[in-house]
Amino acid sequence: MSVDRFIPSLWAATLLENLNDSHVAVNLCNRNYEGDIDQMGDTVRITSIGRVTIADYVKNTTSITPETLDDAQQVLTIDQAKYFAFEVDDVDARQVRDDGALMDVAMRDAAWGLGDAADTSVLAAMQAQTDAGNALGAKTIGTGGTDAYENLVDLAVKLDENNVPRTGRWCIIPAFYHGWLQKNANFVSYGTSQNREDLENGIIGAAAGMRIVLSNNLPSAGAGRNYVIAGHSDGVTYAEQINSVEGYRPESAFSDAIKGLHLYGYKITRPYVLANADCVSA
Repeated sequence: MSVDRFIPSLWAATLLENLNDSHVAVNLCNRNYEGDIDQMGDTVRITSIGRVTIADYVKNTTSITPETLDDAQQVLTIDQAKYFAFEVDDVDARQVRDDGALMDVAMRDAAWGLGDAADTSVLAAMQAQTDAGNALGAKTIGTGGTDAYENLVDLAVKLDENNVPRTGRWCIIPAFYHGWLQKNANFVSYGTSQNREDLENGIIGAAAGMRIVLSNNLPSAGAGRNYVIAGHSDGVTYAEQINSVEGYRPESAFSDAIKGLHLYGYKITRPYVLANADCVSA
């Protein structure tokens, strides 16, 4: 593939598509304030209002004075920047029938890597910024999957206590936790046809009123341990942009090269809609 056949807009669109396929935690965030991101340090201002006061009314007596709503503003800063840069030697490119195949594979791998880095960062923030009252602490998961299922129920109760909407809840679990869940009848008996549809979409099921997804990027408190994180997209905002994708011919080699810059940021806007447990397999 010569550099004059490189179309930046098409490559950028392909890269964004692959990023979305790679994301796990990021896909569970809201993107309501994404807007236009041009450079590192850009900010997105998120405005919220306080609760409206409800008062008693007495006919012919109560004098109604409207209250001035309190508002608060949080700032999401685009403070994360990751890049990739690779080249395909002309000789290597000639070894394949499609002279763009090597670039396609490398671009998919770059997209996976960028998505993986963003997921890891977002999950760490979710765990660290969960309200202290919603952290269940250390949990040992074993005994035929009973512990795994009951821990999901406990996390869901924390969300209930904080009036988190029931629709749209999710829980992110590590691989060993999924293994224990598959040994629990309450989990595996969940609607066969629904399970099939979930699996086709990369979801591994549902339990305790939450969509269950799997990630290998969950933060750890030590060897053999991983946090399980439950929540709702209302509490986590994410914004990203593929800022630049460029193709060029390096002066020092006979090759085609591509480099790209991924800018993103996130904000835990409502820590009380998150809950977590520090889990270890028995």
